[in-house]
Amino acid sequence: MAGLIGIGLSGILGHQSALNTTGNNITNANTPGYSRQEVVFETQQGQRTGAGTIGKGVSIVDIRRLANEFLVQQVREDSTLAGEQQTLNSELSRLDNLLGGETTGLNNALNNFFASLQNAAEDPASLPQRQLVLSEAQQVVNRFQALSQEFIQQRESIKTQMQQGAKDANTLLNSIADLNLAISESPGLAQGRMPNELLDQRDEKLRQLSELVNIRVTETEGSQVNVSLSNGLSLVVGNNAAQLGTRNNAEDLTRLEFTLSTGGRTLNIDEQITGGKLGGLRRFDNEALKPAFDELGRIAIGLAASVNHQHEIGMDLEGDLGGLFFNDINDLAVQRSRVVANANNQLPKDGRLAVEITDSTKLPAGSWTLQFSGDGSSFELIDKATGKVVNQGRLPNPVQSEISMPGFNIRIEGGTFNAGDKYLIQPSRNAAQSMGLQVNREEDLAFASPIRATTGEQNVGTGKIDQGTMLDVRSPFTGSLLPGFQTAGELANGPLTIMFEAGGSTGIRYVVKGPEAVPGDPSSAPTIGSPREYTGGNINLVFSSDPAAGADYQGFQFKLTGQPAVGDTFEINYNSNGVSDNRNAELLAALGTANTLNGKSQSFTEGYAGLVEDIGVKTRQSQFDLSAGKTLLEQSTAQRESVSGVNLDEEAGRLIQYQAAYNASAQVISVAQDLFNTLLQTFR
Repeated sequence: MAGLIGIGLSGILGHQSALNTTGNNITNANTPGYSRQEVVFETQQGQRTGAGTIGKGVSIVDIRRLANEFLVQQVREDSTLAGEQQTLNSELSRLDNLLGGETTGLNNALNNFFASLQNAAEDPASLPQRQLVLSEAQQVVNRFQALSQEFIQQRESIKTQMQQGAKDANTLLNSIADLNLAISESPGLAQGRMPNELLDQRDEKLRQLSELVNIRVTETEGSQVNVSLSNGLSLVVGNNAAQLGTRNNAEDLTRLEFTLSTGGRTLNIDEQITGGKLGGLRRFDNEALKPAFDELGRIAIGLAASVNHQHEIGMDLEGDLGGLFFNDINDLAVQRSRVVANANNQLPKDGRLAVEITDSTKLPAGSWTLQFSGDGSSFELIDKATGKVVNQGRLPNPVQSEISMPGFNIRIEGGTFNAGDKYLIQPSRNAAQSMGLQVNREEDLAFASPIRATTGEQNVGTGKIDQGTMLDVRSPFTGSLLPGFQTAGELANGPLTIMFEAGGSTGIRYVVKGPEAVPGDPSSAPTIGSPREYTGGNINLVFSSDPAAGADYQGFQFKLTGQPAVGDTFEINYNSNGVSDNRNAELLAALGTANTLNGKSQSFTEGYAGLVEDIGVKTRQSQFDLSAGKTLLEQSTAQRESVSGVNLDEEAGRLIQYQAAYNASAQVISVAQDLFNTLLQTFR
């Protein structure tokens, strides 16, 4: 009877534990990371008798945690992918909405500006039309600056998220290290009795960490785990945790880089941060935001350079040459701001560099690293997008020199350069932010051309001359005004007279004469350039378009057609009182559709549309990737739940099963008690 009581008691105790375990499963059905547990029963060693072995009941050998490490790892990997894509898509969508929005984008402002120029060309003397041009031009400036400011705010938001992400990761790393210690010190671990709750907590912390960054998890002795980055750099070893951090990027102080502090050392691990939210932030910054900064700046430079040049070769309402329309893209302070010295450069850190835009039509969007080696005089220019060396050489002594690239020059102004010194070259990065309007008055808008041609009253031939094309008013070599434009309000070396005379293989030629040195003495008029043969039936160009042509380059060019006669003349002079002249206004308006970017293959609106399209394509791709990532995570989570998740229907069934077994075991004890009472009654 004592044996029967023991058997019943073992059943009661065993099924009580089973009921407790099942109840624990049910109450933790919605606990994140909880793994279902089950009681493992085992028959107690029986008592051997001559008639055979008589059982002695049941014992509990383990309360098993149902978990599949492969599925747990799969959930981590898919969490990393989904975390990265979620962050990337969120930031890309914000940028896409900004660039593509009707009120926030640039397209409407550009279209309205060039439309106002076209309207002004129809009535160039109208002050209200001129005021509208200034108003729309200011809107263009405001849009460039607003977009740049939004880019900066998004960049700062990324930095804040990076800093918070590093803090969150450190909290998780410390928790994992503490759980490692608690698990290794858990009683009964050596006998295989695992601390299930601690293991669940650690797996959940690891899953949360994988949402932030791609990690590798390796099991070690004492049921601990080591955690490392994907390249093997340790984050947690046993109960010791390294610390993630952020600091200003040495190459670009406007951005952050990730660091890892362990064992008294701080390492730059920016390139090792991949996957998860932190990897998504880095990808967005490198693959979308930086290129958008550069491309927007390239469009700003192209617009400012093209409009400035065309405006400078025009004439305003008061008869003066037009000045800058937008801010000078090659202001000295702006040139120097395009170069950022690396914070890790060696002393004395006095290298002086500047970047001059030489041809906005050829300027690429991007950034480069100029690094020095050897004795400090050897240099390499590396394209940051491709990592390829695009220019290299040695500095002269003294170091003043230029490194030429398509669309821009890097000017070495002086200072000391050491081996290992680096400089970030970003020709267009901040151009949108530095956009500004230089024209303040309606009268200063240069809508007229400063030159005009008239036909001699005594001409008898059929020769005709157009009204000329302005090329420039300044020497491209010295930057100073050309001789003809050094006196305000007049052609300083004019009027110029084109005279036709007999001679040459075609029978007629022409010479260009300056004003008579002695009034009334034609022989005292100097000859400008050399005499040229005139070819009938063709377009004959007066003056060269090559600045290196000496006196044959005057900064403008005229076309002669028809058949002039000997003695015919045409006069070229300053366009005095040309208030109704709209030639330059039409040329300014035509810039709206002219191909002035990307090797003269894109207009401004096409260049901006390319930027919007690029970000839009990246956004759509990220949406597809996010959808795929979510699907993979849902699948792997479902697979894990099929093994480790709590099924309430199943647990309810087990409750009934264990309750019945508990009641039956209690009945066994009751029977044993009745038998014992019956036995006692026989002795009374």
